[in-house]
Amino acid sequence: MTTNSGRALMASEFEGGAWKKSSYSGGSEGQCIECADVMQTHSGIAVRDSKDPEGPALLFGTEAFTGFTTAVKDGRINAS
Repeated sequence: MTTNSGRALMASEFEGGAWKKSSYSGGSEGQCIECADVMQTHSGIAVRDSKDPEGPALLFGTEAFTGFTTAVKDGRINAS
């Protein structure tokens, strides 16, 4: 995801968001993501790889994020 300036966003740029790991991630070293509500600073939901907390992050609008999570819950997207 890029900002209006055309540069990639790094997870460290999403200040003020409390990163939360998915409850489906468990305690293993598997493929885990973390999400942060950054509506006040970036108008969306940020998503990062929990194994690379300072690395790149994606920014989703709330409608897109809700649509994605609904599709995963409904089995329309295989997230395993």
